[in-house]
Amino acid sequence: MTFIAWEGSTRRDRLPANWSTEIVPRILARDGRRCLIGLPGCTVHATEVDHIRRGDDHRDTNLQAACTWCHGKKSSAEGNDARTRYSRRRPPERHPGLL
Repeated sequence: MTFIAWEGSTRRDRLPANWSTEIVPRILARDGRRCLIGLPGCTVHATEVDHIRRGDDHRDTNLQAACTWCHGKKSSAEGNDARTRYSRRRPPERHPGLL
């Protein structure tokens, strides 16, 4: 299975310039390189940093260490939730024969 999480996303552009050089290493060290999400299937060994609450709040209090498995599952669920919320706002299209 191939994950293309960044395709079409501007997320990487919104990360601070020091994200990979300072922030990620600091959060991984703070959390002892242990995944704090802990979903079923968790590999426990964290190699990534997750935003606890969605958005662009890059403060340490909103960041946690995550394994690739949990981070992917959490991000996917958040993306699916956002798409579902968006689709609920759109009125249903009328059938062309009823226009």
